[in-house]
Amino acid sequence: MALLLLGPAVRASVWSEVCAEAGEVFYHETAPAEEVTHLACWVPPEDLSVYPNLRVVICVGAGVDQMPLMPEGVSLVRTHAASVDEMVRDWVVMATLMLHRDMPGYLAQAREGVWQAGTIPRSRGAKVGIMGMGRIGSLAAETLGGMGFDVLGWSRSGRGPEGVRMFDAGGMERFLSEAETLICLLPLTPATQGLMDDAFLAKLPKGARLVQAGRGAQLSLDALRRALDSGQLSSAMLDVTEPEPLPADHWAWSHNRVIVTPHVAGQTDAREGIEHALSVIRADRAGQALPGLVDQGRGY
Repeated sequence: MALLLLGPAVRASVWSEVCAEAGEVFYHETAPAEEVTHLACWVPPEDLSVYPNLRVVICVGAGVDQMPLMPEGVSLVRTHAASVDEMVRDWVVMATLMLHRDMPGYLAQAREGVWQAGTIPRSRGAKVGIMGMGRIGSLAAETLGGMGFDVLGWSRSGRGPEGVRMFDAGGMERFLSEAETLICLLPLTPATQGLMDDAFLAKLPKGARLVQAGRGAQLSLDALRRALDSGQLSSAMLDVTEPEPLPADHWAWSHNRVIVTPHVAGQTDAREGIEHALSVIRADRAGQALPGLVDQGRGY
């Protein structure tokens, strides 16, 4: 068995060292094709058949919507890394607070040299709605709830952490009607592609705020602009966009009510990444369930 990493050299140096300590065969970028049984990458080569003994593709991140359908006999796993969950939680909390305290407005004033104080809102009782109540959503709910926000949650099943008022697939409209700040942490699936359009944003309270940390293709930027210009939304903070990178002349960069960050909410730590990859290899060798296994048969 050999592990091949397609990725940055800085990550490869850590992976090489840890694999050597563990007695595992490791290659970076190139390898004898017949030796490769486990391939770690963000996006795999178009033709995976060049690796005749490939057993598992390991996505180096938590999101796998960029991954194609695996060939018969090849499993796909996503990386589970606690630090990524915490990083994204931190970005979501930061974005929520920035919008809650109208940082887009103050940044716009700062560019003009304007000193003018607005009303300071209280966090206690302010309603924050989180779409996507997995590990990151649960962490964000715990942190924001501890700060006094009234946290609502939405998932298809309606299941979520204790203490969060949950809504299921049939309760989306009611959920949106209460979400003064909407946080998107959903994966990209056929059901969430283009989800946030004009009709969707119109269901939020007038003047609501949007925190987008899911996937860029879930949000129509044209619909976002119309909602901002009409006052339906008061502000938005985006870490993901469609397309990525966002063109330098795109309106969202300069809009006074929008803050954009370049998909930096979370990043897999190199050591956590290789430790997860090794756990996958060991489980595969032992015939056990693979950590982070993705069921491509039902979407993800």
